[in-house]
Amino acid sequence: MTHEPARILAVDDEPINLALLSETLGSRYEVHTATSGTKALELARENPPDLLLLDVVMPEMDGYETLTRWKADERTRDIPVIFVTGRNAASDQIQGLSAGAVDYITKPFEMPVVLARMETHLTLKRKSDLLSKLASLDTLTEIGNRRSFDDCLRREWRRCLRAKESLSVGMIDIDGFKLFNDTYGHGAGDTCLREVAQALLTGLRREGDHVARYGGEEFAVILPVTPLEGAVTVAESLRTRVEALAIDHRTSPTGNIVTISVGVADAMPTSDLEPAALVAAADRELYRAKRAGRNRVCHASLVIANPAPATL
Repeated sequence: MTHEPARILAVDDEPINLALLSETLGSRYEVHTATSGTKALELARENPPDLLLLDVVMPEMDGYETLTRWKADERTRDIPVIFVTGRNAASDQIQGLSAGAVDYITKPFEMPVVLARMETHLTLKRKSDLLSKLASLDTLTEIGNRRSFDDCLRREWRRCLRAKESLSVGMIDIDGFKLFNDTYGHGAGDTCLREVAQALLTGLRREGDHVARYGGEEFAVILPVTPLEGAVTVAESLRTRVEALAIDHRTSPTGNIVTISVGVADAMPTSDLEPAALVAAADRELYRAKRAGRNRVCHASLVIANPAPATL
């Protein structure tokens, strides 16, 4: 199996050291460099690397502080860090490894040794990433599963809370799916779930939008930085995409093809509100769509009944 060249971020306050690493590693990896911990953190947020080579002794922010901040950020905390430094005391190595570095290489170093250790940790990261991906994948539909939905919702909730932006959730249910299985069999039901899942997936346009199989014939979408009006537009688009599949369903309660009902809710995340409240609000709208006749979108904003007073 071939891999895209791994992205390496090398951090050292000495340009000559960075030049040596870039020249040596450039033929094998995509190498980026930074001369300070602050710049390294900034670059990693924009384009996370696969591995960080980090010096210890740097002005303003040393390697240990950089690593502490690296591990505190959910965008970088799982990216392996190797210290490459002239400090070779056992206490320094223990401090670095205890802080979360996966390896500690002392200068002057032998490049073949550096390369061998880098490859070991990159291989481990690839395996870890694959396991994480598989753990978040619904194997039938090949979209995200309930775990991926919960993880994404927590992540986007925190991000929208910091940015003071709206977050919307849509809960989706295939109308009369039990009747579909009873009429056409479970094999056809699995095919139907896959086709609906792909229609939902391809119907989301923005990179940050997320769709997952929530359970059974139910799906869910997360629309970050999206107020209710925009979320309803997306939901209606998804409804019509599934309708356009024209999957035969002669026992459907809404007609003779497969349709979906959608409940949408939006909220402005606050520290007093839990993400589960937004899901519950979207779920209520889904059931309202069901009671209103199915094959439709119902929506509402989640409003905090007694918001906490602002602190001065």
